Amino acid sequence: QVQLVESGGGLVQAGGSLRLSCAASGIIFRIYDMGWYRQAPGKQRELVARITNSGITNYADSVKGRFTISRDNAKNTVYLQMNSLKPEDTAVYYCNALRENNYWGQGTQVTVSS
Repeated sequence: QVQLVESGGGLVQAGGSLRLSCAASGIIFRIYDMGWYRQAPGKQRELVARITNSGITNYADSVKGRFTISRDNAKNTVYLQMNSLKPEDTAVYYCNALRENNYWGQGTQVTVSS
């Protein structure tokens, strides 16, 4: 059974930082491209950052220079370091694993107060 379990969300003031983690099980983690998506109330889910199985990263323009995605294949975990957070970063953040199949975590809430 595939599981993606996110953690690290919470409430933070604007300008602060959070680090999200996503622990994967039930997949051969190292061969999957991993990503972080977010969904704010009333909006569509959007890509935040992605890291391929070879370590190539890409970011949404809105988070470039502030967020960093990384992965630890030994721990089957992908991270999202979020710095200089803004109120518009408030959303539920979802972990995604993509190869032939597409898997999602349950999401973790990030709230940034002004």
